[in-house]
Amino acid sequence: MFGRLRAWKRRHSLLVDTLALTPLVLLGLLSVLAARSYSGGSLAGVPGTGLLLLISAMVVVPLIWRRRYPLAAFAIVALVSFAQWAAGIPTLPVNLTVLVAMYGVAARRPLKWAIAAAVVTEFGMFLSLVRDDTLDPLPASSVFIMAIWITGIYVNMRQRYVESLVERAERAERERDQQARIAAAAERTRIARELHDVVAHNVSVMVVQADGAGYAIDTDPEQARRAVQAVSSTGRQALAEMRRLVGVLRDDHTAGGEYAPQPGLEQLADLVDQVRASGLPVEFSVSGDRQSVPEGEQLVIYRIIQEALTNTLKHGGPGVRASVQVQFGAHDVTLSVSDDGRGASAARADDGHGLIGMRERVAMYGGTVHAAPRPGGGFRVTARLPVGQTA
Repeated sequence: MFGRLRAWKRRHSLLVDTLALTPLVLLGLLSVLAARSYSGGSLAGVPGTGLLLLISAMVVVPLIWRRRYPLAAFAIVALVSFAQWAAGIPTLPVNLTVLVAMYGVAARRPLKWAIAAAVVTEFGMFLSLVRDDTLDPLPASSVFIMAIWITGIYVNMRQRYVESLVERAERAERERDQQARIAAAAERTRIARELHDVVAHNVSVMVVQADGAGYAIDTDPEQARRAVQAVSSTGRQALAEMRRLVGVLRDDHTAGGEYAPQPGLEQLADLVDQVRASGLPVEFSVSGDRQSVPEGEQLVIYRIIQEALTNTLKHGGPGVRASVQVQFGAHDVTLSVSDDGRGASAARADDGHGLIGMRERVAMYGGTVHAAPRPGGGFRVTARLPVGQTA
C-alpha cells in the first residue's frame, strides 16, 4: 500500500506540492484579514486588501514549483519580499514562505547555492528587524533560520547518499548481467567446440566405413556388413554425445534422464579401437606413472587425440599409419599423435577450427600445443599439459 502511495505521489508531484501549500494559503488569508481588522480599514501605512492578497499570492504561488525549480522559486519569493520591504509594506506572516523556499534550495541544490540562500534569508530578516527598530529577536531568528537550513542540508546529503546507493546497485546489476552474458558466451563456445570435435570425428569414421562398405559390397559381403554395422554404431555414439551436449542447454531439467559423463583417459582405448575399426592402423602407448588428472584436463587430452586422429583419417591419404603416445611426467602430461601420411601436401581445411580448438583447450590449463608437418613426411601434433599444482 505504501509503495502504491509513493508511486502515486511521484506521478502527481505537482498536485501534491500544491495541496501542501494549503496551510500557507490559509495563513496568508488570515494575515490579510487580521491586518485589515487591526487598521479598521483606514490605518496609515497599511495597504488595501487587494494589494495584500496580491503580495501573498506572489510569495506562495512560486512554491508550487519549489521541487523542480528551487532556485527560481527562492529568487521570486526573495525579490517580492524585498520589494515589499522597499515599499514600506509591513511584514506579513505569509512572508515565512522565504524559509520554505530557502529549505528547498538547501535540500536540492549544491552547497554554494544553499549558503547563498541562507545569507539572503538572514539579510532579509536583518532588514525587517532594522525597519521595525528592534534587533532583540535577531539571535533567536538566526537560530531558527539556521535550524531550517541545516535540516535542508541533511536532507540533501541523505538524498545524494541514497542516489549513490541506487547507482551502485544498478552498476552491480549491470556488471552481473555482463558477467552472465560473458559466461553464457564462453559456454556456447565450449559447446560449439565440443560439437565440432564430436561431429568431425564420428562423421569422418562413418564416411571411411561407408566407402569401405561400398567397395566390398560385391566382393566381400561380410566385410561390407561389418562396415555398415560400424557406421550404425558410430552414428549412435555421435547422436548420444550430441544429445548430451545439447541437453546442457535445455531449460527443462526434468526431461530426460542422467547424461553420460564426459570422456576421459579411460575412454582413450575405446577411441583408438574405433579408429582402428575404421581401417586406420594406430599404435597406442602409455608411459610413466599415471597420476590423478582432473576431469577437465582428461577431456582436453581425449579431444586432442580425437581431433588429431580425425585429421589423419581425413587428410592422411591411402595406406597411412598413426601413432599415439601419452607420457605422464611428474608435473605434466605430454601427448604425441603422428602419422606418415601426406603431411604438408594435404589440404587441411579444418585448420581454422580443429587446431584452433586444440590451442584454446590447452591454453585454458596453461599448456602448449604444436601441430605441423613432419620433416620426413606425415604430420605430428604435440601437446604438453601441466597437471596438479603446476597447472
